[in-house]
Amino acid sequence: MWRLVPPKLGRLSRSLKLAALGSLLVLMVLHSPSLLASWQRNELADRRFLQLNKCPACFGTSWCRRFLNGQVAFEAWGRLRLLDFLNVKNVYFAQYGEPREGGRRRVVLKRLGSQRELAQLDQSICKRATGRPRCDLLQAMPRTEFARLNGDVRLLTPEAVEGWSDLVHCPSQRLLDRLVRRYAETKDSGSFLLRNLKDSERMQLLLTLAFNPEPLVLQSFPSDEGWPFAKYLGACGRMVAVNYVGEELWSYFNAPWEKRVDLAWQLMEIAEQLTNNDFEFALYLLDVSFDNFAVGPRDGKVIIVDAENVLVADKRLIRQNKPENWDVWYESKFDDCDKEACLSFSKEILCARATVDHNYYAVCQNLLSRHATWRGTSGGLLHDPPSEIAKDGRLEALLDECANPKKRYGRFQAAKELREYLAQLSNNVR
Repeated sequence: MWRLVPPKLGRLSRSLKLAALGSLLVLMVLHSPSLLASWQRNELADRRFLQLNKCPACFGTSWCRRFLNGQVAFEAWGRLRLLDFLNVKNVYFAQYGEPREGGRRRVVLKRLGSQRELAQLDQSICKRATGRPRCDLLQAMPRTEFARLNGDVRLLTPEAVEGWSDLVHCPSQRLLDRLVRRYAETKDSGSFLLRNLKDSERMQLLLTLAFNPEPLVLQSFPSDEGWPFAKYLGACGRMVAVNYVGEELWSYFNAPWEKRVDLAWQLMEIAEQLTNNDFEFALYLLDVSFDNFAVGPRDGKVIIVDAENVLVADKRLIRQNKPENWDVWYESKFDDCDKEACLSFSKEILCARATVDHNYYAVCQNLLSRHATWRGTSGGLLHDPPSEIAKDGRLEALLDECANPKKRYGRFQAAKELREYLAQLSNNVR
């Protein structure tokens, strides 16, 4: 099955950009009073801007006190609502400060979808509840599938949510218990029992799971425990706050060779960690591009900053149930498509095999090798190696075998050797 991952922000042509900027200047002149007002006020303290009025058709309320008290504020141009039409992903940068800490730090705010996607969510809820495209969401939510687990329901079970999103394409009870136990949008987190959640919290959990499960990935596999994801902070209405990591991986595309080698080694280590870990959960990255990773400015650590499309397979359950061919190693199929950041995979196979090379394939093809293309460039993160490394040929051979193996199970071995070779090159030998 083909899964095409297009650039999420899109790229405007030069003429379109100029036209957009010209229109923006005209709008600024025509709306200068409202422009000044939007610059001066903190809209992140506005309940309607946060869409808190749409709860429980929202993502949570754990950070509402911080938002409503004015502790979170947009940075500079983020205050101008006229620029929102350029912000397709609805991702903002803001400053957050605790009065007791006496300092401010940068955070990233996400609505978890575009304006169109959020409007479609509202219409879908209303149609299911009332048959009409518009309604009172507060009244409608208890009449949808998001309320099916309200009341005296003990557990979140696979039968209730299987296939709702990539995260729960093939959920095990062990995974769902983990999601509930680590759910951060409740005061009583720590228990896997649904009955410890309020009905409104259950509906928020299920809606997040269906619409965009990224917050649940960050909560269930937290950075504090060594998982390579951005840190989840909290939510208020339809605004989620996560820790700011650093510049996108893309900004390092032309960094010095030594830096790029270190980043490549970290990416392969991430692929290994998400594939093989002590918890026996395989986290498969279904959307891999330069924009979905960021690099810490101080520690240089690579972190996944877009975790919407992560499929979690329970290896322990696979070994227990033994589906057909469960113990046959699965090699992802290379396909040199003419689009950017595309991957070929079968979710059903990812869910049914204990040994899969998907993450190595995704990182090598879309980020490291000569097959990687992004924003009109090619050659991957490891383009233009020093002459002695290029002449040796080992790096190019390992990257090619990792992206497009010529031998049976060649990618598994190439990925192992590539990790070791990059560690030597970057002095990360352990």
